[in-house]
Amino acid sequence: MLVALYVVDFLAATPSTVKAAEAPGGARLTLQTVASYGHSPHPDWVSYLVKDGGGKWHHTTVFQVPAHSLVHVTIYQYDTATGLRNPFWSQVRGTVGGTMAVDGRTMNALNPDLASHTFAIPDMGISVPLKGVADDAKNQCSVAPCPLSMAHTTITFTFRTGKKGKYRWQCFVPCAASFIFGNGGPMQSPGWMDGYLVVV
Repeated sequence: MLVALYVVDFLAATPSTVKAAEAPGGARLTLQTVASYGHSPHPDWVSYLVKDGGGKWHHTTVFQVPAHSLVHVTIYQYDTATGLRNPFWSQVRGTVGGTMAVDGRTMNALNPDLASHTFAIPDMGISVPLKGVADDAKNQCSVAPCPLSMAHTTITFTFRTGKKGKYRWQCFVPCAASFIFGNGGPMQSPGWMDGYLVVV
């Protein structure tokens, strides 16, 4: 009975969809990652958030972008590093030029030990590692949404969408604290560390 209730709750808990802001040639997608959401129902879960075209942050991981267009992504990363178990995910893949910028510095890979999260869309061949803030950084944020005045790194990159469809994206860093091997809870729950890119 409990298993059935869990499955029904999981299937019914569909995060809302936020449309990326329009930008020349496509769209602009602005995200943030936080070490702890800070609100019910899971205040201590790590999570992503997205900003809409009006500048309001939303706690969802379903993003709508146009087909056959450039998507300019900015991710404000507020969490500390957890590290990657598989260095494959430390390489930047699928972005325009095969690069990202971390606090303005162009890079095509990241030391796996410095990764806090990844933004990866396997079916589109896209993977970008996100550098964590230092463990001893001052002014760390613990309640989302986090303002730019708090300690963070800024990661930017651009990718091109293809045909219409619904594509799964997720973080590949085992960042779910207090879960076995870091892979439970928010790592397996749409709306937290994975979701969908809806290409229309």
